[in-house]
Amino acid sequence: MPADEGNSAHRRHVCSRLIQQSQYSLTNRLHLEEIFGCDAPLHVDLGCGEGSFLCAMAQRLPEKNFLGIERLAGRVRSAARKAADLNNVRLLHIEISYAVRYLLPAGSVETFYLLFPDPWPKRRHHRRRAVSADFVNSLGAALCNGGVIYIATDHFEYFRKIKQIASSVADLAIADIDVEVPSSKFATVFQQKGAPIYRLALRKVSPVK
Repeated sequence: MPADEGNSAHRRHVCSRLIQQSQYSLTNRLHLEEIFGCDAPLHVDLGCGEGSFLCAMAQRLPEKNFLGIERLAGRVRSAARKAADLNNVRLLHIEISYAVRYLLPAGSVETFYLLFPDPWPKRRHHRRRAVSADFVNSLGAALCNGGVIYIATDHFEYFRKIKQIASSVADLAIADIDVEVPSSKFATVFQQKGAPIYRLALRKVSPVK
């Protein structure tokens, strides 16, 4: 195959990993089976960055579909290049809170990953944090029964706040799950610095009546 033809094919693969806005509207839920071309359990990486963790998980679990959501365009492009040869990966360029609340169908997600969200440590910036009661409720609505949310942070105060918020959501319970997952870019940085990493797993359960 000529070099330019190979490059063109690679670019097509990269573009095919990006969910174009023509495939959805900002007021309608995503049609996941149409977007992925198959019906498979969905895993969502919230704030997927440049895609290293997302692609590692997609390679480890080829029978699952993986959706990376990221608001920064440069990171989305990097993730799409990494995912060019992975048929089970798609990227969505949008704010994670909007996507979870308005674009993901109810009960459609098997697993969410929220790894090292910005802690916005200054008190006056806390309102910018991704994790709020409304956000966690939206995560719960998008999860299927028995679905899981994995959260990791290096910021202890933020971790305590996340646990407090999660405990107020009726259909989410803290789960004792120890699953080995590939290290993300931020996890590697924090581990090299010797910083502690706080992890939390939440499982969707039927509310007590």
